[in-house]
Amino acid sequence: MAELQMLLEEEIPAGRRALLDSFTNLDRVAEYCESNYVQSPDKHRALEETKNYTTQSLASVAYLINTLANNVLQMLDIQASQ
Repeated sequence: MAELQMLLEEEIPAGRRALLDSFTNLDRVAEYCESNYVQSPDKHRALEETKNYTTQSLASVAYLINTLANNVLQMLDIQASQ
């Protein structure tokens, strides 16, 4: 019961907040990359930097989604076993 309560009150809401924060951060990264590309004299370097930021950002979002999904599945398993 304590595990279910922790998931419902802490883990799942925290995961949701992290995803919402990620949305804001992705928007900032996109704005930075666009501005950097437009202003950069070395377009190739700016594009490579954009690729790196994109890869890191999407990996971070995928990790957050995976963590939240696992917590939701764990919550459902606990509820089903009660």
